[in-house]
Amino acid sequence: MTPEQVAAACKPLVLELGEAFSRCPSTLRRARLLGISGWAFYITGRAGALGDVRAETVASALGFIAPEAVADGWDAAARAVPPLEVAAANLTECCRWGMSRLGDAPGVSRLAGLLGRAVDAADGSAMPLFAAWRAMPMPDPSPAARAAVGLLLLREHFAGAYLLAVRASGLTPLEAVLAGPEGEAGAAACGWSPPYPPVGPLVRRRIWAEAVTDRLVSPAFQALGAAGGAELVDLLTAARLHTRHG
Repeated sequence: MTPEQVAAACKPLVLELGEAFSRCPSTLRRARLLGISGWAFYITGRAGALGDVRAETVASALGFIAPEAVADGWDAAARAVPPLEVAAANLTECCRWGMSRLGDAPGVSRLAGLLGRAVDAADGSAMPLFAAWRAMPMPDPSPAARAAVGLLLLREHFAGAYLLAVRASGLTPLEAVLAGPEGEAGAAACGWSPPYPPVGPLVRRRIWAEAVTDRLVSPAFQALGAAGGAELVDLLTAARLHTRHG
């Protein structure tokens, strides 16, 4: 497999597994313990690695969530808890989920190693959120926790690359969401209010942006070699099956 083929094959797996912990009931309970809403925890848990910045900066880094919705979550959390503290709590929950759901997954140590090598090799240029997360200290050295954090980091790398590709295609983030599989429902979930622009002319640009995303992320997988990249795809497929049915 070429690095771009590995990126394309890994992308849906990483996007699913890299955010699975955020929907876990234990993660949502952590939000209540911090005294903030689930939405405030999601926004600040993702962007808190940037530190004490303005909501406008967070909206720029996240890209696909409406600025007003970002500000609602970010400002509400900031009134109660420092952003870095929320990010650290989010990382702890990610590790806990990894121990719970990936601890007995087949090949988890190898999966953690391959993910770690890909993360280390990834180019963080113009991806401040990914770079900020990569600089966060690892709270748990166990293989399952490292695998979960590696998935989180690669998810942010894919998200950052896709945002760059979308803007290069001439699409706005809202247009990219509308042209995606969830359409207007996805736009509403991301806080965008109607009326929405027509989708038809946007789809071809979104497909181009998806291909550019794979190209931008491919250096991370080039470090694994063809055999390592194919093995990573197999291990991620097995991990997804394990988390769904384990």
